[in-house]
Amino acid sequence: MAVAPSPLAGRRVLVTGAAGAFGSATLAALRVRGAEVLGLDVTADDDVLSCDLTDDDATEVAVAHAVERLGGLDAVVHYAGIGLPVDSGDAPGEKVRRTFEVNLLGAWRVTAAALPALLESRSGGYRPRLVFTASGLAYVTAPFASAYAVSKRALAAYADSVRIEYGSAVHVTTLYPGYVRTPIHRESQAAGTALEGKVPAERLEDVINTAVRVLEARRPPRDVGTTRFGGAATKLARALPALVDRVVLARHGRDLRRGEYDAVALAQRMIRTTDREKVTKR
Repeated sequence: MAVAPSPLAGRRVLVTGAAGAFGSATLAALRVRGAEVLGLDVTADDDVLSCDLTDDDATEVAVAHAVERLGGLDAVVHYAGIGLPVDSGDAPGEKVRRTFEVNLLGAWRVTAAALPALLESRSGGYRPRLVFTASGLAYVTAPFASAYAVSKRALAAYADSVRIEYGSAVHVTTLYPGYVRTPIHRESQAAGTALEGKVPAERLEDVINTAVRVLEARRPPRDVGTTRFGGAATKLARALPALVDRVVLARHGRDLRRGEYDAVALAQRMIRTTDREKVTKR
């Protein structure tokens, strides 16, 4: 029995963060389905163009080069991102600025550069599409992830804006992955603030398969979690934020009582504040 060709056969797709775990696996999955793919990343390879997404000119040149090599553009998948632990009570420094430059403005730069080519594509009944990768942390807040969480919630808002303004011509989908064990967590692990073991883990293939389904779908979803649990948690957090805050705070309080943050430099002011609250309650 013959297998029907994938809707992605011959489609031209650009993937950011292409040297990372999500990006490299997605490039491979798209190639298997017959797509023509290129990536952008600070680390170049045969099918990955070198690009610093924090640089306006470099991003515009790299996207133009990719469109030229692909002969047009049918889809962009945004994965490029970083996660740097910070204290939300500190003034926004270099870590916060860099997080926004990569996670939010990097996606904005690529979208702006790619949009003219996307708007010209509509061949074979396949409406071009943009896939933005936000995070469950955009709505389910975790301690010390403020820069990442705010940038991802802002990215979701940016995707909504693009959808309102260009949704008649381009499908726009926002993915909300949960915790996946990838190198993006190295900084948090080094600082002692990693989410490992504190939230349900998801698999790399959950994210990749979701992105591929969105790219293949005749009518892609507006917002989608990469697992059923993750999608449900994000919807609950958007609908009942105070309830989800109470759940997060209860778990966070348990971690504090266990002394899990006693040796974490970033948590010392928070620990002192918690101690004062205990004294006040007595």
